[in-house]
Amino acid sequence: QVQLVESGGGLVQPGGSLRLSCAASGSIFAINAMGWYRQAPGKERDLVSTITIFKITNYADSVKGRFTISRDNAKNTVYLQMNSLKPEDTAVYYCLLEQRGMRYWGKGTLVTVSS
Repeated sequence: QVQLVESGGGLVQPGGSLRLSCAASGSIFAINAMGWYRQAPGKERDLVSTITIFKITNYADSVKGRFTISRDNAKNTVYLQMNSLKPEDTAVYYCLLEQRGMRYWGKGTLVTVSS
């Protein structure tokens, strides 16, 4: 089994910053990609950003230029630096790990952007 533990969520004012972390453990053999999705109340879970083992990144248009994804392959950890946060970024952020054609999800961390 693969375990994903997210941290770093919380309440922040518009224009502020947060850094999310996700550490993977367990049956880690050959990670293809890690990343983040988010789900706002009443909406579907949507892509935020992904990063491959070769550190090729992908971002949703809504976060380009504001969010930066990175990973530490040695620690099996992925990070999401979120700057210039907006109220519409409020959501539960879920960590994703893709390995051998399988997807694994974390339990999520809540990010609330509000004054």
